[in-house]
Amino acid sequence: MNFICPVCGLPLEDRGKLFSCEKGHSYDKSKFSYVNLLMSNQSSSKRHGDDRLMIRARRDFLSKGYYSFLLEELIDVCGKYLGDESVLIDAGCGECYYSMGIAEKFGGYDIWGIDISKDALEFAHKRGVNFPLAVASLFSMPFESESADCIINCFSPAADEEYYRVLKKGGILIRVVPLEEHLFSLKEAIYDKPYLNPSASAVSEYFETAECREIRKDILLENSEDILNLFKMTPYYYKTGREDQQKLECLTRFGTFAAFGIQIFQKA
Repeated sequence: MNFICPVCGLPLEDRGKLFSCEKGHSYDKSKFSYVNLLMSNQSSSKRHGDDRLMIRARRDFLSKGYYSFLLEELIDVCGKYLGDESVLIDAGCGECYYSMGIAEKFGGYDIWGIDISKDALEFAHKRGVNFPLAVASLFSMPFESESADCIINCFSPAADEEYYRVLKKGGILIRVVPLEEHLFSLKEAIYDKPYLNPSASAVSEYFETAECREIRKDILLENSEDILNLFKMTPYYYKTGREDQQKLECLTRFGTFAAFGIQIFQKA
């Protein structure tokens, strides 16, 4: 397994401080060990991916174990569908909470992570991630066709056509989505008219559906820092005015409900 050159598509060799291909295209590693393979024409946005506020909040929240039940379920799915030496790509890996947990459980997996956010990969490095990481778009993944056994996609855009290209025949796509009622009580505490999350389809035109799981859990946040971190790691924070944001700042204890769908697809 290798990253491929975003210019010519040839395999990139890890040469210590940089990656390069046979045609001489080279890409320096950052001081945080990731390589930037995102071409300028692959994103028109000035800010790529999640910002440092969201990433830091998510790191601090997840480190408390609030979503460990989701990680345990993902580990169970991997154990059911994958072999001992599977090649796994975390597509939209963020700071790699889930893929790092999987790596610790299955030491034989060959794991790779990509995300469009440089800041997320910096935080991943600081967490101690020791598998290859690249800044790259999910819609133009820097991997050869039919090179991976599994792609994990947690709360990131669905690029099913590209996932289909990269997965081997019989490969598995594991998608994690919020269910309709996920964090509804958090929205009730902020908004006058809270709304349910949109329903996520468990059907893909590129894959066969192998299994769908739903997991739910009440979570109790017992300090204001955790409450605000949960809020800041969601898209709601950026869509909420200052007056509504302040409704959470006075809380020191808060219960809410986490609900996730795990959709498992297989490449025929």
